[in-house]
Amino acid sequence: MTKKVKLRTLWIGGLFTLFFIVLIGKMYMVQIVDASELIKKAQEMWERNRTIQPVRGMIVDRHSQVLAEDGPSYTVVLNPKIIDSLKNGREIVKPLSAILGKPEAELLELMAKKKEDGTLSTWVEVRSEGWKIDVETADKIATELKLTMPINSQSNLYTHGVYLEESPKRYYPGGSLAAHVLGYFDKNGKAVMGLEAAYDDLLKGKPGYIVTEKDRMGYELPDAKASYEPAEDGKTLQLTIDRNIQSYLETAMERSFAEFKPKSLTAIAMDPKTGEILGLANMPTFNPSKYWDAKPEAFRNTAISSQFEPGSTFKLVTLAGTVEEGLFDPNDRFKSGSIKIYDRTLKDHNNGAGWGTITYLEGLKRSSNVAFVKLGYEKLKPDNFVKYINKFGFGQKTGIDLPGEVKGLVRFNYPVDYATATYGQGGVSVTAIQQIAAYGAVANGGKMMQPHVVKAILDPKTNEPVQTFEPQMVSQVVSPQTASKVTEYLEQVVSGEFGTGKNAAIEGYRVAGKTGTANIVINGKYSEDQWVITFVGYAPVEDPKIVVLVQADQPDLHGNYHNGGLVAPVVFKEIMSQSLRYMNVKATVTQELSGVEKKLTAPDLSGRTVADAKKELGNLKLKYDLLGKGASVIAQLPAGGTEIGQNQRIYLLTEEKEGVDLPNLQGKSLRDALAICSFMKADCQVSGEGYVAAQTIVPSEDQMKVSLQLVPWNDLEKAKAEAAKVALQNQQTAGKSPQNGNGQTGATRTPSGTPPKTKP
Repeated sequence: MTKKVKLRTLWIGGLFTLFFIVLIGKMYMVQIVDASELIKKAQEMWERNRTIQPVRGMIVDRHSQVLAEDGPSYTVVLNPKIIDSLKNGREIVKPLSAILGKPEAELLELMAKKKEDGTLSTWVEVRSEGWKIDVETADKIATELKLTMPINSQSNLYTHGVYLEESPKRYYPGGSLAAHVLGYFDKNGKAVMGLEAAYDDLLKGKPGYIVTEKDRMGYELPDAKASYEPAEDGKTLQLTIDRNIQSYLETAMERSFAEFKPKSLTAIAMDPKTGEILGLANMPTFNPSKYWDAKPEAFRNTAISSQFEPGSTFKLVTLAGTVEEGLFDPNDRFKSGSIKIYDRTLKDHNNGAGWGTITYLEGLKRSSNVAFVKLGYEKLKPDNFVKYINKFGFGQKTGIDLPGEVKGLVRFNYPVDYATATYGQGGVSVTAIQQIAAYGAVANGGKMMQPHVVKAILDPKTNEPVQTFEPQMVSQVVSPQTASKVTEYLEQVVSGEFGTGKNAAIEGYRVAGKTGTANIVINGKYSEDQWVITFVGYAPVEDPKIVVLVQADQPDLHGNYHNGGLVAPVVFKEIMSQSLRYMNVKATVTQELSGVEKKLTAPDLSGRTVADAKKELGNLKLKYDLLGKGASVIAQLPAGGTEIGQNQRIYLLTEEKEGVDLPNLQGKSLRDALAICSFMKADCQVSGEGYVAAQTIVPSEDQMKVSLQLVPWNDLEKAKAEAAKVALQNQQTAGKSPQNGNGQTGATRTPSGTPPKTKP
């Protein structure tokens, strides 16, 4: 018995000893060997690591007007499991379908989505209609579904089965303004094309993080240590673009694009002294905020990525080269019409008829091809001609800070190619940005500047420059004396007799420029009825402030290339005249130019009786609107002494502004509409861009408030008709008389809103 007890005691003692040996060994492993790894795993369990996303940097114009910025957006998330338990699927589907425009069947399909294990999902995003929607749309959904506030409260996912997940979204306040310069930021968080892509690393910033400790239930410990690394927001990109000049470009282009329906239309404005791009636009275009609605061709930045045979605008190279070499005598004479080079007969653009024996200056003004073959091929010689092609930067990239630039083509396969290149056909293909850089060099005394669109990189908090981009001179292409002479000759193309650029003339300003019409090659042959139409020019001649290029690819000219003068030069004139006045460049030329709108000085009518004012305006053949029912004029717009156009309307106020309704602003540009609003002391709220299509009185107890709806020029008539229809429906509902179909709704208008008959 004693022996059994001893054996049992030894057995139990051995087991305990072994247990403690194992325990001590395990403690050693935990405390010493695996300590660091286990502590790391434990920290992962009790610490919460949260990434802090940076705010993407803004893109602003040269005056800090916002062109692109981040703002809040929301993605609609469904919880099929909760929706199934609440049985509220139908209550959710109808409003969501109505607001998002997504078919009910597709929403029901999302609500039935399951996980891999066969159970209903708890997180399903509504793509793409419910993906990154704006605040206004999210508010509508929250209101319709009676979601718990704030609208991004995650509790809604479990109480309603619907959650609005907040995330940043890229907003472009100008809509399609400068779209090809900016590019866009897609819903997948990827920067696509333009500056958004080129400067993505700088704009996107650097993420931060915050690490906090929590208990086993997931709640943060109040006295626990925390580490924090703030996010570094993206830098602000300041451009050389001027929002107003950019707007002038696009507004002028819209009308021409709608009328002549070219395959593409490009316009560029540049400061010749610095190479700063003040505006760059292409059509067709797209809205970066709704890029998915655009056709593929709308994304092409034709200003830098498309190359064309330039036509007569390339004669600048031939002209500058011969002037620089002392070979151009404007009074020397030649026989126009045609010229034979090897086995080819090269003709003037009037089917080789020519204009008889004329001077080389007249040949320039008439854009004679024969004149430039004789200048470039016979006098300058091919080798020298090629030297000037290279000096002007053709066949090489300009280095503009936008992605996608092509270098064009300079290739002479046959001897005759040198001859045809003297007038811009055959051996050369160029880009729009190359052409404006070349003309900018002549405007800048022969100094070629590198085109660029980024002016500075700014700190997002202080708006102080972190880096600036100074103008860079590329080369001295020709001497200042040659540049001055070439400018003198190009001015006569616009203002002189026979000048092909007369449609670009602007009264009060000296303009130099050149037209270009190049036949398109189709199936290896030059087309007889398809052209690229270009005009490049700068002003004022005495001190050029801006150079503008307009290029239309295959506009509908109804088979007559002479109609090209109604496309590029006319668009150029509108852009240039608006830009010069905006830049406060004073008119210096007093003589009248044929076909240019005559300018008048607005008479000062303040204090005059209405009858006297009407009589004087009638004598001057000026249109006017009477605002109010008073007997005398107490104020006017434009003010007396202001320079105005013959077709500009004058507004005469005859009683205190508080008692007078705003006149009809339909068809007015934004600038003119805001000027009238300011004159009438009205608070005008604007939506859209372009021209006023409708105006609506906004109820207010104090200051007059008016909402203006703007649309592009080519949509104006349709929008006006729709506004008139709405106004008629409103008056039928209210039982009032219609408001003349002018789109003003929400208030009864005084007779001042109806344009009176003006005296002839």
